[in-house]
Amino acid sequence: MNDKALRLGTRRSKLAMAQSGQVAEAVRRVTGRPVELVEITTYGDVSREALAQIGGTGVFVTALRDALLRGEVDFAVHSLKDLPTTQPEDLVLAAVPEREDPRDVIVARDALKFADLPRGARIGTGSPRRMAQLNAYARGHGLDIETVPIRGNVDTRIGYVRKGELDAVVLAAAGLNRIGRSDEVTDFLSVDTVLPAPGQGALAIECAAGNADLIAALAELDDPFTRAAVTAERSLLAALEAGCSAPVGALADLPPAPLERGDTQADRQIVKEMRLRGVVGTTDGTALVQMSTTGPVPETHDQALALGRELATEMLAAGAAGLMGERAH
Repeated sequence: MNDKALRLGTRRSKLAMAQSGQVAEAVRRVTGRPVELVEITTYGDVSREALAQIGGTGVFVTALRDALLRGEVDFAVHSLKDLPTTQPEDLVLAAVPEREDPRDVIVARDALKFADLPRGARIGTGSPRRMAQLNAYARGHGLDIETVPIRGNVDTRIGYVRKGELDAVVLAAAGLNRIGRSDEVTDFLSVDTVLPAPGQGALAIECAAGNADLIAALAELDDPFTRAAVTAERSLLAALEAGCSAPVGALADLPPAPLERGDTQADRQIVKEMRLRGVVGTTDGTALVQMSTTGPVPETHDQALALGRELATEMLAAGAAGLMGERAH
């Protein structure tokens, strides 16, 4: 038995360290080998520019992938929503573990809910996707809000609210859960209000394509339903030719099934269908294309890709392309 420590490449942020620590524990369980964290600084961590300005796609990923390719680490953990949609040939996504809560949340002053924010409330987010949907929702429900672009880690963002500079900030539920700060959430944004980023709440465990033993071991951490869902979401994003800083939201989940008489919750564990919803909009929320499709749960990678492409085709036909600003080249 090989008991040499496996080296896990991770970003240095508190959130990245927390999620990598959780994955390291799981990998120790399935391989019986010690795992050591190797901290790697990425361009996205050191640049002060707005994410949309530095290209969004891949800024947190490239340095980790370079370390993998150079053999400095054996595997890496990414937030799936940060991964570019094209997969390098020499690296493989060995596992997509079961997804955390995909929703967005707000942390607001005075424990306020989104609907109770005062007129003119300033809401901080660095995401054009969140801006587009929050502004569209506000417009449709007579709310008066102003979205303010911000950057920074969780502490920095919540700090804007604590210091009174903003009324609320929007964050991912999964991130707050993973660092043990979910008690600071003042409201969960329903996915009917704000669709998350493609892959939000899911992690990707990546390693070199040639490392067959490690790929086989890591496969035990894979959750097939999560993998099918995020593959469909990312396929939609790719087919819209949008980078991960584009105002695109997507979520694949179970369609709401009517409970039959005598049909208990347990009977519904047999999942037969997957619903994929997508949205794209202008950041001011004035124009939004939101559509969904439902089909059998994809059983292969290609079927999951097809589900995303199919919905993207419908959205493009409905005018989605014109809402994304600069298309990624």
